[in-house]
Amino acid sequence: MQFFDRPGAVPPGFGPSAVTIGKFDGLHLGHRAVIRTLRELADERGLLATVVTFDRNPLSLLAPEKSPKPLVSNAQKLELLAEAGVDATLMLHFDRARADEPAEDFVASVLLGALHAQLVLCGADFRFGARGAGDVHLLRRLGVERGFDVVILGDLLAEDAAGSRRSSSTWVRELLAGGRVREAARLLGRLPSIRSTVVHGEQRGRELGYPTANLDPAIEGYLPLDGVYATWVIVDGVRYGAATSIGNNPTFDRVPDHQVETHLFDQDLDLYDRPIVLEFVEYLRPMNSFPSVEALVAQLRRDDESIRAILAAEPAAE
Repeated sequence: MQFFDRPGAVPPGFGPSAVTIGKFDGLHLGHRAVIRTLRELADERGLLATVVTFDRNPLSLLAPEKSPKPLVSNAQKLELLAEAGVDATLMLHFDRARADEPAEDFVASVLLGALHAQLVLCGADFRFGARGAGDVHLLRRLGVERGFDVVILGDLLAEDAAGSRRSSSTWVRELLAGGRVREAARLLGRLPSIRSTVVHGEQRGRELGYPTANLDPAIEGYLPLDGVYATWVIVDGVRYGAATSIGNNPTFDRVPDHQVETHLFDQDLDLYDRPIVLEFVEYLRPMNSFPSVEALVAQLRRDDESIRAILAAEPAAE
């Protein structure tokens, strides 16, 4: 996949392209359906399937108090887009100048000037340009005037307890915030995951017979609800079963909030300063306070047994 971090980085001979525009946070099933359609139409017309996205949620500038935490980092987003089969991604820096750019100028400079778009895909509620003045009606008019087609896509619906609901990053966040990682996985089309580097901890787990890898708090991805989870840990492309806890361990004093620790089963690896990926399979229990270290160790043994059984029932990795 080709990657461009600004319109000026797109080479003059790029395109012609089929373009879709959005935040693509988490690349859930709704996003994947858009990209499948983009890929199909691009192939039919001999165009480059191209995504235009942003390096941050526009709300982080326009209304910071309403801006949600992203589901994935920019690096993770680019990896997911490449895996989805996109030919190119233009990730725009969203700053005040971009926020104030008139809708017509965005079409002229980005879609036509940089990407030479012949086809633009968007949802019926798509808005663009300063103060969201651009909509699908303006986009269609500009398409007629400037010689590109516009395809309006419907929402992808999924089922929840209340019935059908539009697939969205907001819904994924709600599920993860409730520890419902299995439901989030169905909506994402993959296991929810985070990525970080292993750092030195207090060595309490090793003393208890359950050595853990402590993750640097600078985590890529969205942390689910505090608690204990059945997880897969990926190190250098190798997948290991593991028990992972999120939160402060209330049995001990002075443990930082939202500490992430993972215990790899049947492994004795030196993971310090190494990047790892955690994939969340199932929520097991909350973080509890135990009356003694012995009671904690007994619970860890029960967790170990339960998580091994959960992971043994999981499909093999592709």
